[in-house]
Amino acid sequence: MLAQLMIASPSTENDPRWARILARDASADGEFWYSVATTGVYCRPSCPSRHANPANVAIHDTLDEAQRTGFRPCKRCRPEDEDPNAARTAIVAAACRRIEANEETLPLDELARSSGLSAGRFHRLFKAVTGVTPRAYAAQCRAQRVRAALDRGDSVTRAFHDAGYGSSGRFYEISNEVLGMTPSQFRSGGASEQLRFALGACSLGMVLVASSPRGIASIMLGDDPEVLVRELQDRFPEAELIGDDPDYAAVVAQVVGFVEAPKLGLDLPLDIRGTAFQQRVWQALRAIPAGETASYAEIAERIGAPTSTRAVAAACAANKIAVAIPCHRVVRSDGGLSGYRWGVERKRALLDQEAAA
Repeated sequence: MLAQLMIASPSTENDPRWARILARDASADGEFWYSVATTGVYCRPSCPSRHANPANVAIHDTLDEAQRTGFRPCKRCRPEDEDPNAARTAIVAAACRRIEANEETLPLDELARSSGLSAGRFHRLFKAVTGVTPRAYAAQCRAQRVRAALDRGDSVTRAFHDAGYGSSGRFYEISNEVLGMTPSQFRSGGASEQLRFALGACSLGMVLVASSPRGIASIMLGDDPEVLVRELQDRFPEAELIGDDPDYAAVVAQVVGFVEAPKLGLDLPLDIRGTAFQQRVWQALRAIPAGETASYAEIAERIGAPTSTRAVAAACAANKIAVAIPCHRVVRSDGGLSGYRWGVERKRALLDQEAAA
């Protein structure tokens, strides 16, 4: 048996699945298994054990094939279990419900004790499953409670107290980060907030650019300029939208030039509005060089949330600043193009354009 493994081993390092084993890619669990001759065990691709020498590893297409080696199942990754992540996910889900039900931020030690884990292990597990820390998740829950209260018409004072903020001063310090504007502006649909905007034409169709005093808040692509303007109005129903500003035309021209040649960069500030997790994803997207791509799973790994592939995809879909936050550079693990807010054909055109440049 060992001889059979050693015969097969020279090709292991060149097998594309070996890279997924090195990355401990949880999305590969169930697709294949691997066995290690020196330890006499077989594992899942995501096994947290120390990596073996590829010369001692054989990769198996099925669980039955791995079992036929006569080796024992790894006790760490439990390769015979149907869903090794179910128990971990249940622990984190229960912790999320506790965080959501409490106005105050629960101490990490208290959350860990209720989960039966040490504080360090609980913190790592929570971040791996949700993509954010327990504290950041609690902050997102508070922000959602504030938004809901202001939407109901509650006073700003009542909204921040009910959401668990200890002082009005602290809340107003971070209100732009939480809401993207002041509380009173949010409650009135962006009233008194000024957004300058203009339309331009590029090789991908029409582009609408809108800026707040803090920077570019939206870059949208489309075919119909009226549809783009309506979408902007829907996002800020009470904001003062200022069009036909001759000075702003230069900003739009710079954005159009950037869309046509992303490698030139965009030397303009961005007003990025999103949750803590979304902003982490968008920051990772901005680190992908023009002409290159990354998979949703790779982005999840880069932000330290390897099991949050779907959440990464949702953050990409929520992006409202096209090209400058390059969600078009994120593809499926097999390299195929997936959905794009402004159309898959535009995504393909952007990638082809960047590759050619």
